[in-house]
Amino acid sequence: MPNDEKFSITKTIKGNLAISRLPFINLKNKIVGKNYNLSLVFIGDKLSKKLNKKYRKKDKKANALSFPLTNNDGEIFINISETRRQSRIGKYNFNDFLKYLFIHSLLHLKGYKHSSKMESEEQRILRKFRIKK
Repeated sequence: MPNDEKFSITKTIKGNLAISRLPFINLKNKIVGKNYNLSLVFIGDKLSKKLNKKYRKKDKKANALSFPLTNNDGEIFINISETRRQSRIGKYNFNDFLKYLFIHSLLHLKGYKHSSKMESEEQRILRKFRIKK
């Protein structure tokens, strides 16, 4: 797990996640900065649907949700089950798709809205970190 006082990872689901080798800290520092306090939580379908309904008024599970709390604090929730399903359907490597969702969520925390500008920034970061999506 990360060794950074401004970044924490927790999970609300059972099972082992082999994520310790993923570059979460480097991506977080590159996109939102070293001084940004970030909590990354891995969740399942039930909590994902509940959060999506409560905060986005969408009665379906989401693959990832990001919540800016202040200018320097935020939370990201990633639904591992949905991420696995979508990576299989899209024929993506699971770890690469997980990194993509993390990048996408970080950009939302930075203030980006879905747009061609956000997509361009995602592609730039994916290339820099050699992530295939």
